[in-house]
Amino acid sequence: MAFVANRNQQISLDDSTFGMSDRERRFLKKGWSEAFSKHIFPKINEDRFAVLYSDNPASRPNTPVNVIVGMLIIKELFSHTDDDLLEEVLFDVRYQYALHTTSFAEQPVSDRTLSRFRERLYAYEQETGIDLMKDEMVSLADAFVAMLGISGQMKRMDSLMVASSCKKLSRLELVYRCVRQMVKAIHATGETGLLDARLLKYLDADDENETLYRTRSSEAGSKLIAALTDALRLLELTGDAYAELSEYQQLRRMVDEQTEATEDGWQLRDKISPKSLQNPSDEDATYREKAGKKHKGYVGNIVETCDKNGAIITGMDYKPNTHSDAAFSRSVIEAEPDCAEQPVTILADGAYGSDELMALAEQKQVNLVTTALIGKTPDPVMSDYVIDENAQTIVQCPAGQAPVSCQYKATSDSYYAHFNKTTCSRCPLRHHCGVKFQKKTGLVHISGKTIRRAQYRKLLGEPEYKQLTRLRNAVEGIPSVLRRKYRVDEMPVRGYVRSKLWYFLKVGAINTRRVLEWAAEQAILLHLLLSAANLHFSRLKMAREASH
Repeated sequence: MAFVANRNQQISLDDSTFGMSDRERRFLKKGWSEAFSKHIFPKINEDRFAVLYSDNPASRPNTPVNVIVGMLIIKELFSHTDDDLLEEVLFDVRYQYALHTTSFAEQPVSDRTLSRFRERLYAYEQETGIDLMKDEMVSLADAFVAMLGISGQMKRMDSLMVASSCKKLSRLELVYRCVRQMVKAIHATGETGLLDARLLKYLDADDENETLYRTRSSEAGSKLIAALTDALRLLELTGDAYAELSEYQQLRRMVDEQTEATEDGWQLRDKISPKSLQNPSDEDATYREKAGKKHKGYVGNIVETCDKNGAIITGMDYKPNTHSDAAFSRSVIEAEPDCAEQPVTILADGAYGSDELMALAEQKQVNLVTTALIGKTPDPVMSDYVIDENAQTIVQCPAGQAPVSCQYKATSDSYYAHFNKTTCSRCPLRHHCGVKFQKKTGLVHISGKTIRRAQYRKLLGEPEYKQLTRLRNAVEGIPSVLRRKYRVDEMPVRGYVRSKLWYFLKVGAINTRRVLEWAAEQAILLHLLLSAANLHFSRLKMAREASH
């Protein structure tokens, strides 16, 4: 199938909108399809997706890519299934108008159009590592920012856990199912002779019910050992002959993650890695416990660019849920240009910040503002130490006293300052500043990190920073919208690459809805301005007639 750009979208003489009455056309222009047709569809870069198709012009041309991408956005916008969306495009002129297909003799989509396009995207990313849909959603977001006139100097960031739709399995269920699917794979090849009677029982559905659902708690441990013994036996029987099968790879992975070698053979691991296999049906899902809740699946990150003109999600990422907020923060900071004309302020919660990230942000001319600090809270008095960064020395303590001597050790980022012992013994802050009395002096051993944390915590109490932290709160509504309206935890696909595509489309749908709302506001404003202008000219006309 050859790639052909859908650039010729001239209205034909038999366009379906020509048969509308003035009233019908008026309603069409006032609806969402007008704004989508005008502000969203033209900005879809179909050339980006040319790599998914053949460059042989003699082969059959592709379905217009901008129509497909537009349909995928609309699908998430209105929570349609593929079949529902197809019906709407075939029979509803609003959808055709939004997608610029009103002049087509026949709508250029079928019941397999969307699924085939998604498969092309999955295959291309697995081959190249390039996520075309993410690139397109980010590109659209940048275009929306320019359209709304958002400055881009203020950004806010948050993350959300995205649940995998696979079932949460017990340890016994996981081991049993990995063994069972490998036995079934061997049976499908016709080489059942490899399997002994003990392994053949995994083909019996009644055995699964008896083992998994009719087992008492007191028997679960022994049955787990038995299932793992069968797994090891199965690996020994098959050798590397089935190494290319995904069932074999999952079985091998499960055994490596659940057991460890000992002098006497093997034993169950006491601690299982969060990155271990959670369910054979979603081998990319990982485990994480956050804020007292257990999560199985992935984590999404969003960066919203905002000012008084509006807000658009311009940064988006999606990883296994073992990926930390600090790692997201690093990638966002590093993505900022080195020579920005104006510094960018990024607002985030405490999990996105650290001394290292603050230093990185300063190098990139980024003002990283976190609403709190993770870890131990330093004594507020520590913020009053005065440091000479160039000389790497303490200039004065919180009480205003200069040290007798001071030494800095770069390897531990620590200051060793000696003060007058008599002065320190009378100081009211001696129980807060960390001084320890020696034979002749009072010694303060304090790290630069502690001083910087205390100073930053003090800074967060300033009115300006309190206002910034209040601005960040608005981004916390996006995870709620993704869960309630766009059902991000109920995606009908499994696996990292597949679920990532759906996640980015849902984020793109949020941006699209915001642009549609902005367009509706602009239309109302234009109507009010025209009404005011007409009223003004009417009054001028009446005044002239009265003067004559």
